[in-house]
Amino acid sequence: MSGNPAVVMRLVASAYSVAEKAGAIVRKVLHSGDLGIVEKTGANDLQTLADRLAQKSICASLSRRFPKITIIGEEDLPTEEVQENLIENGQAEDILQRSCPEQYRALKEEELVVWVDPLDGTKEYTEGLLDNVTVLIGIAYGGRAIAGVINQPFYNYQLGAEADLGRTMWGMLGLGAFGFQLQEVPADKRIVTTTRSHSNKTVTDCVNAMEPHEVIRVGGAGNKIIQLIEGKASAYVFASPGCKKWDTCAPEAILHAVGGKLTDMCGNAYRYNADVKHMNSAGVLATLRNHDYYVSRVPQSVLQALKSD
Repeated sequence: MSGNPAVVMRLVASAYSVAEKAGAIVRKVLHSGDLGIVEKTGANDLQTLADRLAQKSICASLSRRFPKITIIGEEDLPTEEVQENLIENGQAEDILQRSCPEQYRALKEEELVVWVDPLDGTKEYTEGLLDNVTVLIGIAYGGRAIAGVINQPFYNYQLGAEADLGRTMWGMLGLGAFGFQLQEVPADKRIVTTTRSHSNKTVTDCVNAMEPHEVIRVGGAGNKIIQLIEGKASAYVFASPGCKKWDTCAPEAILHAVGGKLTDMCGNAYRYNADVKHMNSAGVLATLRNHDYYVSRVPQSVLQALKSD
């Protein structure tokens, strides 16, 4: 271990281990056969036992080790004692050994905000579309997403019983991103990834305006960003206010760490301060390259529709 690692490096190292624990919880609930589904605002907005247990595990584990950080989780859960078997005390040694970027070395716990989506792609989880599911832990400082961890609990599940299930990737501004192979869509191809279950005319109009050669409709914001960094899609286009800060904080940090960009549909950055509104009201536009091109293609009618939200 390199001396005494900076607070933010210790937080990322903990978030990595905590995300892996949450991924294991998500798998365990699925294999139990009882998902404990409740509707929050409707059939497209579900919460399962996995959402609840994973969030308890993440929030309790991180706040025990870092009592002064602000943690904002998706699920509105009652305050109660968390069982010891949900606590994860481990830290990823590999992350602790890395050198912290100069600009973050002096950060204090109380300056950091953690955005948690314990199970991104809940609807897909309930329908067995398991490769859409991720656990997201994003870390923000000064309103910017500076680091993130994404766990895919069911990575490799199609390979059957022999497969080594799950993987975890992480990234930090000034350090890069790890746990995957960065790839790009060929420059002459435009492949747009967009929502699977939250589409409407505005979303469709905006996707069509990009003049894509192909459109991929899948669930989960984390999953869509993975498509960008693994060369399966050129742009993630979602011209609707459905996404929240916990959906985008971790993916944005990883995308930005490899030179990509995530903004609203106007090209403006989102802020991740503790007191911001949770909804990404002006939609989400994310790319690995050529962000300005995609921003320039957004129709005026779409910008008007989002502005009036």
